[in-house]
Amino acid sequence: MDILRSRRVVVKVGTSTLTYENGKVNLRNLEKLCKVLSDLHNSGKQIILVTSGAIGIGVGKLKLKERPSETRYKQALAAVGQCELMFLYDKFFGEFNNSVAQVLLTKNIVLNEYSKQNVMNTFQTLLEMGIIPIVNENDTVAIDEIVGANFGDNDNLSAIVADLVGADLLVILTDIDGLYETDPRKDKNAKRIPVVAHIDDNIRKMAGDSGSNRGTGGMSTKVTAAAAATSAGINTCVMSGSDPTNIYRLLEGEPMGTMFLAAEGSV
Repeated sequence: MDILRSRRVVVKVGTSTLTYENGKVNLRNLEKLCKVLSDLHNSGKQIILVTSGAIGIGVGKLKLKERPSETRYKQALAAVGQCELMFLYDKFFGEFNNSVAQVLLTKNIVLNEYSKQNVMNTFQTLLEMGIIPIVNENDTVAIDEIVGANFGDNDNLSAIVADLVGADLLVILTDIDGLYETDPRKDKNAKRIPVVAHIDDNIRKMAGDSGSNRGTGGMSTKVTAAAAATSAGINTCVMSGSDPTNIYRLLEGEPMGTMFLAAEGSV
């Protein structure tokens, strides 16, 4: 494991990191994330951001009291929220003199070899041009994702993107600082697992449900994503997104969250 030499890094950020409990945008966290990623980009690293939050931000923007359950309303909120989300990313990254590009994906695009190659070409070109790709699932048309049957969630999407771009490292930011032996919200003596060399059934059983009512994924989806990424030879860190500056510490070699090691002999 040589995190210090990671050059192409995929960072996935969840709804709980981007918004407050009331659904409003957490501008302080969002700005800090954009500043850190811009600085890493300036240092010579290639950054790809996979973002959740379109539906959650849509809920906040339209001042709804709760997230709707009906699919067509979720689609509409995704359309509203994605517009607002990209506006904010463009604004904050632009303030740090970096350009971004929106990449919306569906499972069918990735499964089709022709369109998959086109997506890979687009990513490569954007990175060569010094542009930061910002990826989300196209929730407005991909209703299966909304009901949990397409990519499943953006954790899984981030692992797919990391594989597509040949990333050295996948960082999944969430509302808990790694995988614990027991649920830390229920057990104050719960112990965090700093390194996982192999994901087996025991590790999967340790993963609990989502700690936030604003997102679609829990720790189990992050372990599943880590399994996919590590099998493709990509080290994966699941860590808290409450302070994005901790990404610096991770890339400087300091243990953060839970590091899932790339499988030996993987390519």
